[in-house]
Parts: sequence; structure tokens; C-alpha cells
Amino acid sequence: MTTWTPEELALLTGSESLVLTAGDDGHPGVEIGMVLVRGELYVRAYRGGRSRWYQAAQKHSHGQIRVGTVTRDVLLETRGTRPASEIDAAYRNKYGQAAGPLAASPAAHTATIRIDPAPSSNGATGLVR
Repeated sequence: MTTWTPEELALLTGSESLVLTAGDDGHPGVEIGMVLVRGELYVRAYRGGRSRWYQAAQKHSHGQIRVGTVTRDVLLETRGTRPASEIDAAYRNKYGQAAGPLAASPAAHTATIRIDPAPSSNGATGLVR
């Protein structure tokens, strides 16, 4: 598994949201809040598995994220995304107590995605501008 660079982690930490595009079919993507837990990036669909973008992530398992003017190819992992309680706490810490019920709901727990940086074709990692 490829890990985030220190520069990428700093960018993600300083951002409130990202735009996630699943697959490569040209859809515009969805802006969503995200959290980092132990250096791993997570997003949740508060509507659960019915969310279109969550379903697209399950189907394609890859896509892109955009943070500001920076775009990065990513892998989308929808199975075995843990630790749920730490992700809950990270959402509360970042977005406040009001976000807790949405991000920590049973529906959101079942629609958690871990976003990993995808290696490039030559094995290197990096941001695409």
C-alpha cells in the first residue's frame, strides 16, 4: 500500500473538504468532509450505502480526489475500514458535535471509505496539478 507524503498529509490536514470522483467516467465528483486517523484518510456517506457516490466507489475501487487546485489519483477501499470509534471521534473533533450524529450513525458506519494514494504507472507517488 502506498502512503501519503508529508506534503499531502499537510494539505489534507489543513483542508475542510475534498472533491471525490469514483471511477473514470467523467462525473464531476462530490464535495465531502474527510478525516485523517493514524495517517489514513477516511470519508463517510451519511446516507449510507444508498449514496450514489458510495456505490460508485464500491463499483470502481479507484478515482481521484481534489483538494483546492491539487488532484491525486486514489484507491477506494470500502471493506474492512476500521477503526470506527476513532473515525467517529475524528469527525467530532474536526467538525464539532453537530457532525457526530451524521458521521457516527449506523448508516454512515456501513458507508465508510478509506482513501489511499494510488501509485503511478512507474511506481512513484505524487500530486497531479
